[in-house]
Amino acid sequence: MEIFLHLPLTGKHFSALENKSRYIGIYQIRHGTKLVLRMSPKHSPKTQHQHHTAPHKSLTITMPESEEPRAADGDGEATVQTEEPYLNDENVPEKPLVPEAGAPPISKNAQKKLAKMQRWEARKAEKKAQAKEQRKMEVERKRREWEERLAAMATEEEKEKLLESRRSLRKERMEQRSREKDQKRERLCGARENGQNVVVDLEFAHLMNPNEIHSLVQQIMYCYAVNGRCSSPAHLWLTGCSGEMDDQLQRIPGFDKWIIEKEAKSYIEALQDRKENLVYLTADSDHVLEELDLKKIYIIGGLVDRNRWKGITMKKAEEQGIQTAKLPIGNFMKMSSSQVLTVNQVLEILLKFLETRDWKTSFFAVIPQRKRCQGDAEAEDTLEEDDQKDDEKASKKKCVEEEPCNC
Repeated sequence: MEIFLHLPLTGKHFSALENKSRYIGIYQIRHGTKLVLRMSPKHSPKTQHQHHTAPHKSLTITMPESEEPRAADGDGEATVQTEEPYLNDENVPEKPLVPEAGAPPISKNAQKKLAKMQRWEARKAEKKAQAKEQRKMEVERKRREWEERLAAMATEEEKEKLLESRRSLRKERMEQRSREKDQKRERLCGARENGQNVVVDLEFAHLMNPNEIHSLVQQIMYCYAVNGRCSSPAHLWLTGCSGEMDDQLQRIPGFDKWIIEKEAKSYIEALQDRKENLVYLTADSDHVLEELDLKKIYIIGGLVDRNRWKGITMKKAEEQGIQTAKLPIGNFMKMSSSQVLTVNQVLEILLKFLETRDWKTSFFAVIPQRKRCQGDAEAEDTLEEDDQKDDEKASKKKCVEEEPCNC
């Protein structure tokens, strides 16, 4: 049994210690017979500057094996690790998580986080199964409605007309999809020759866990989808595409047919003859990007790190001796948190700017309101209302001008 007690020392319990009010004790029971006390200075205004110089003290007290340790009287907080089940966030008893043999013991907070993640995964699987069942029911409903509609036809001639109408509609949809695919292929092939080159740097996979890698793969899927729909698409590069990252990308249906450049090498090696044109986009840069240059190759860091690796892209660019730049977000809006965006959001902003040549329009069209300050969101609503009023006035004016003259 192991018990950790966190409480301030008082003269009632340890009268032999000097400067008792400055210390916090941590009790640890070892083998049921020894009470070990380790102390460190409190972080109080009077003693904070002495934190690094004050020595750590310890006190060992031998206890009878039959005596159960108890928390001393006081305002301290006790945390007890026993075999009893703990309560989760929803106040529901759960079976404690037992670490594997040889693994270090898991703290109670870590157990709660792990249990919370397991509950989230279970809910996710349940929602996925419900969505699948819902789609199945929707297909069955449409099939049943079609059969009822077909059975309601009085004659065979009416049934044949209805079937022919359905076949022609299906054929028209297939032809429309085929035309859209051909147009998309033409735009992407044209971007390979004349479009803006954008690189997604995938050399940070070793710094991410499997869930973060999966999240980045999803962002890359969004990037390719929005780029294909864009009237002026960019030419995408995926560099450093190897290992676990490449394995997950290969699982995407049709990935081998994507019209992009896929390189296992880094962008420095793949584009070594154009190194002077490489520009790494990072929020830590001092240079603000004012305009997009078709001769430049803009690099987006492919990293989902939950703010663990701050400044890593800037440091990498400086070590490689390439240019850096940041988007001019601060010139047009205030972010509620950091200016770090997802990979697909950065690409969407670049594509929107290529289309409109207006940074403000691009930012407000892509950056979600939850990442903006309240004033910017209200300002956008005001601008939209003003634009709507102007449109209504223009519409009324046009209607008046088009009214016939009665003279």
